[in-house]
Amino acid sequence: MAAFAADPIKVGILHSLSGTMAISESTLKDTMLMLIEKQNENGGLLGRELEPVVVDPASNWPLFAEKARELLAKEKVDVIFGNWTSVSRKSVLPVVEELNGLLFYPVQYEGEESSENVFYTGAAPNQQAIPAVDYLMNEIGVERWVLAGTDYVYPRTTNKILETYLKDHGVAEEDIMINYTPFGHSNWQSIVSDIKSFGSQGKKTAVVSTINGDANVPFYRELGNQGISASDIPVVAFSVGEQELSGIDTAPLVGHLAAWNYFMSVDADANYDFIDQWVAYKGDENAVTNDPMEAHYIGFNMWLEAVKKAGTTDVDAVKDSIIGVSVPNLTGGYATMMPNHHITKPVLIGEIQDNGQFSVVWETPSTVAGDAWSDFLPGSKDLISDWRKPLFCGNYNVVEKTCGGGEKVATN
Repeated sequence: MAAFAADPIKVGILHSLSGTMAISESTLKDTMLMLIEKQNENGGLLGRELEPVVVDPASNWPLFAEKARELLAKEKVDVIFGNWTSVSRKSVLPVVEELNGLLFYPVQYEGEESSENVFYTGAAPNQQAIPAVDYLMNEIGVERWVLAGTDYVYPRTTNKILETYLKDHGVAEEDIMINYTPFGHSNWQSIVSDIKSFGSQGKKTAVVSTINGDANVPFYRELGNQGISASDIPVVAFSVGEQELSGIDTAPLVGHLAAWNYFMSVDADANYDFIDQWVAYKGDENAVTNDPMEAHYIGFNMWLEAVKKAGTTDVDAVKDSIIGVSVPNLTGGYATMMPNHHITKPVLIGEIQDNGQFSVVWETPSTVAGDAWSDFLPGSKDLISDWRKPLFCGNYNVVEKTCGGGEKVATN
């Protein structure tokens, strides 16, 4: 073990280890512990040891705010890696801003947000939802759309964007069905029956799923029970990855789709190295990797580079130094932190296989830069985010040349 100087650098890990989201979030806690352990074996950071501080907000959204405050005010962590659901991130946001913390958020989300204290390493809608709809429309010929989601901010905002996008592309209102269910929903019989009926009108139908957490297991099971195969009504999911599939019988799911920016099956040396490291860390030959794990891998390495570049863990210095930082992703390319605190990512569509893995059936020709503000919502289409000085604004209106509806910003 290397001899470390002075005090450790504390890294907060804010993920649900119990409750409805533990199926997805526990893995991210372990990912962070693995990355920190490896970095310490490689000499730590600035000659100091990294010390993980793990808390369990227990899938309780207000508790996320309390735990974030505990990490920043009491534990004095230098950075936080955490959250999955948008409702938990929205809970944490005012605390991180008030206490000037740094949050790296690793999961796809609805956009319509930009904070100087948050780095969004998951996909924005233009890096997942929009390309997935384009794929279904152009490659599969889908004409009727079921937008099915868990009832909270991410599915509702994403579906608002998708509904506008579909209508802009000539889809009639009666060809769009929207449904929301609570977290942990388990009785899918009538909803799946409605989907089956909606899809029996002679037009190619698909489900765009923003169902989160453990509700996915009975949803897919019910599709199988009612004989809905991927060739009849394909489902493209935004929150189902290798981790979620590892605990269920995937036979009824074969051929259904997911849109992510990484799959475990990607053929790249960096990916094979990461998988080997993860399998060894877990001591489990069957351990799987997934997209939000890659986002933490990217975010952690970006933070390391920014700290090295700044020569300090000081939050304001790191915020300045991280813009423009590029690090390898796991698909064989690079991720770059953009001025809007989103990153560049490839978009992949994967088809579920009977072994619980995904076969990539489509991908973007190059990486896509995350867009904080959607081009398809009236209140957002003129907004950009740029956290570089002198603009330093999360919602700059390019038409009115104002930041957040306030003072005019000088652009010359």
